[in-house]
Amino acid sequence: MLILPLAVVSGLVFANHEIKNETKPSPKPLSIADRKAALDERKKWEASPNGIKYKKWEVSPEGKKVHASSDKIKTYIKAFTNMEAVVTSVTFQRANAKSSGPKWLIVRINGEEYMMQFIPKDFQQLNSLKVNDKIIVRSRSTGYSPNHPYLIISGDYIARNNKILFKRDFSKNNRC
Repeated sequence: MLILPLAVVSGLVFANHEIKNETKPSPKPLSIADRKAALDERKKWEASPNGIKYKKWEVSPEGKKVHASSDKIKTYIKAFTNMEAVVTSVTFQRANAKSSGPKWLIVRINGEEYMMQFIPKDFQQLNSLKVNDKIIVRSRSTGYSPNHPYLIISGDYIARNNKILFKRDFSKNNRC
């Protein structure tokens, strides 16, 4: 008597799961022409002055250090999980940068320094942070630049003492 309702519920759950899977559009693989065009664009960029500068930076000690720091946190980034961080600077500014430009938070995670960039409006939410504060950071992406001394991580979620200080709203700007 108890097996019959269990079988019916299991069947409904399984059927509903299949329907949901069928409604998702499958991503279309790039055509050979699209892949060739993307490769040509990359080769063109690599031959440009900026591409050459980037390639030189990539094999330099500074570039290798940034790439190694990326390897240390890539599992956290991929899974969007908590990283324990310590704030090392709330006043960092790049040389020759405008004071009205982006604001930077520098943090240490597992012994490595990382940069997080914010627009001034978003940075206001972090104005209570001080050097040596322990925070929790979650990030969905990272970026490299020969113009920056550390790996740049997106600050998508920042909390201190179980209180959320900043949470990026992905419903705006096409999830960027």
